[in-house]
Amino acid sequence: MWRNYLTVGIRSLLKSRVYAVINILGLAIGLAACVLILLYVRYEESYDGWMKGADRAYQLQTYYHATPQGGEEMYLQMSSLAAGRALAKDFPQIEKVVFVRGFSPIVIQDGEPSQSTLRMVDGNIFDILQVPFLKGDAHSALNDAHSMVLSESEARRRFGNADPIGKTLTVVDNTGNVDYRVTGVFQDIPKNSSFSATMVARFDMDVQFADRAQVLTNWDDQEGWHYVKLRPGADVAAIMAQFPAWKKRNIPDTVADGQRYNPGDAQDYKLVNLRDVHLGKAQNGAMTPGNDNATVTTFAVIALLVLGMACVNFVNLATARASQRAREVALRKVLGASPRQLIIQFVGESVLVTLIALLVAFTAVELILPFFNRFLDAGIQLHYLGSDGVLLPGIVLVLIVGVIGGLYPAVYLSRFEPAKILKANKSAADAQGSGRLRNVLVIGQFAVSIALIVCTSVIYAQTVYARTVDAGYRRDGLLQVENLTFRGVSDDQALSLVDQIRRLPGVRAAAGTQIAVAPGNNSISSFYLPGNTNAVSLGLYAVQTGFFPAMGMRILAGRDFSQTYGRDDATTPHPMNPDAERALVARGLNIVVTESAARRLGFADARSAIGKQLSGAFTLPQFGLVPCTIVGVVSDARFRSLREPLQPIAFVMQRNGFNQIAVRYAGVAPGTMRDSIEQLWRRLIPNVPFKASFADDLVREQYDRETARGQLFAAFAILAVVIGCLGLFGLAAFTAARRTKEIGIRKVLGARTLDIVRLLVWQFSRPVLIANLIAWPVAWWLMRDWLNGFDTRIALGPTPFAVAGALTLGIALATVAGHAIRIARTNPINALRYE
Repeated sequence: MWRNYLTVGIRSLLKSRVYAVINILGLAIGLAACVLILLYVRYEESYDGWMKGADRAYQLQTYYHATPQGGEEMYLQMSSLAAGRALAKDFPQIEKVVFVRGFSPIVIQDGEPSQSTLRMVDGNIFDILQVPFLKGDAHSALNDAHSMVLSESEARRRFGNADPIGKTLTVVDNTGNVDYRVTGVFQDIPKNSSFSATMVARFDMDVQFADRAQVLTNWDDQEGWHYVKLRPGADVAAIMAQFPAWKKRNIPDTVADGQRYNPGDAQDYKLVNLRDVHLGKAQNGAMTPGNDNATVTTFAVIALLVLGMACVNFVNLATARASQRAREVALRKVLGASPRQLIIQFVGESVLVTLIALLVAFTAVELILPFFNRFLDAGIQLHYLGSDGVLLPGIVLVLIVGVIGGLYPAVYLSRFEPAKILKANKSAADAQGSGRLRNVLVIGQFAVSIALIVCTSVIYAQTVYARTVDAGYRRDGLLQVENLTFRGVSDDQALSLVDQIRRLPGVRAAAGTQIAVAPGNNSISSFYLPGNTNAVSLGLYAVQTGFFPAMGMRILAGRDFSQTYGRDDATTPHPMNPDAERALVARGLNIVVTESAARRLGFADARSAIGKQLSGAFTLPQFGLVPCTIVGVVSDARFRSLREPLQPIAFVMQRNGFNQIAVRYAGVAPGTMRDSIEQLWRRLIPNVPFKASFADDLVREQYDRETARGQLFAAFAILAVVIGCLGLFGLAAFTAARRTKEIGIRKVLGARTLDIVRLLVWQFSRPVLIANLIAWPVAWWLMRDWLNGFDTRIALGPTPFAVAGALTLGIALATVAGHAIRIARTNPINALRYE
């Protein structure tokens, strides 16, 4: 019996090859897309879940909320040293706290400096993050302050096949060159981890921060990440419930010149399980690029929608073909076939087609996955067996889709009455029913397609807008030189480098700065207006003279910094010199503020801010507030992504402490300019690797996530349209066969070819037009919510909706036009000769 079912099913597929190919191809595309995206979703949700003991490993995060003084919201994965120490001291439920520095120093091997993902820790991080070790003991490898462990790939890169244990590497840190002995090799950390490292070295916190002891007690200075291991049975919710009282006990008021401020007023703390960091709320100061639950959920929904569209095609074509097999069913019933046997036959055929489609889909996934991984910079793997295998879910999917796809036509056909079907002149193409179900399913398909096209258009438009919108500085002709924060670069070397860069042919301006394009740092300070005890929060960054011309920022009122004005110079020795700090407070400073900073300070316009007095917290509280005079107002500059609020900034002029050099050039090829600066760097600063990026590249990298998201949306929009058109093509072929006699009669009665084409085209236009009415409000709601995540965004106008509707309608009409024209041009004699 089963052999007979299989034989009949295969013959049926071979008899209707077009329908079989459309069914299998459409379903395979949907299944492949669904498998790929669900693999991606599972991968995103698997971050750090592979790590033993991850259920007890947490990260201490700092959440800054908006304050009446104007502070911006920030959700940091980093936390201050003071917070980590207080946490370890006050909560016995915590077994271990390890601090990981956010600064990765230079490593010297055989006299050659290089940069690696080196993490400096103040304890054995591998007691919390239980990464497997290949050499050495994970529990003792970082017991002393001069021990270091390497990843498997880093050990091979540095030492080849030789045993690295006992070898020495030199780390250039702020205390000097320190030799470290390799004591272990750990397994490479997978890409699906929120922690990244190729080298981990133990340091003594009190020694390493001896030159800036203030950071040990400063609650507003986030120098790195704190990882926390809870004791067995500890309740993290109970710990966090005590955080408000814990903050009040531990965070002291900051008092300067009678002004009082408490960092805890703007801060909240949260312990986030290691497995939730990647998709968590805090994504600023992340060690590895994060994601969010909304994005992952969106792609999961899209995967199911694309699969649903493929299943809709399957059901549509199955029901369309059902009427063409009416005589076959009638004959079977006359010969004694029961409704149960007919249902098994047609459901079995449906499962067979689904199984073939699944095999094609798995083949496609195997071929596409390497490119998919490169595109996402991920390590997604396809396993067929095991807890993460796809074979069993695939079989379940085959059964579900096959049964759903075949059940309706099976029940529909099994109810035919043989006498009515076999009576004289009853054609196999004469189907019963109005086809309303098929129309509803087609509408659903194209609604999804239109919504995806709208979303793709909006994401693309916003990404282009973000890259091209006026950021307050000129991106073209701007090169940013990095790596000035390493110990191998002294203040004198940095000044000499800037001076010699200014002399290079083609250089229009160059200046050292603490803020630049896509900065990895964030500095906020409190300012006070005369007679007002409420602080105003502004970004505070030091720059060298010539910074504003180098960035292409406009002076809106007042003047730029100048070496001729003594009060313009805010330079103090490093490490901190108490006498110099007191002298700075005594004489005061001139500052330049951005336009938004002037507004936050309460000035009506840029000109009214010039000459106004205020005081700022530039130094430690014991030295007092620094009197400030605003001498210039510059245009706002959006150094960070459009997803982050524009930061109002106060600039001071210094001759040390720079993070980058901004170089403005013209009339020279970008590559030539970079090479010229690199030659200067290697001559003046040979022990530090050169690193420089063009502003356009940095801005583009800021929106890589949006770009990748837009490209994925575009890919699935294309897939959705292809699947929809495959189904439409099959339905058009079915309609052409079904309405052959009708059209023959219409032509005999005088209908023109154009009239017939218009009739058929309108039949397939109505579902697409109705689909627009459904898709537009859904897409508008989704994109409005997405755009609200940007500080500045495009207007959500009608253009993307109209374009998506017109494009989908055009594709649908092009798909069915061939059938419509062919059937309209058919000689009516051929259609009516058997009547």
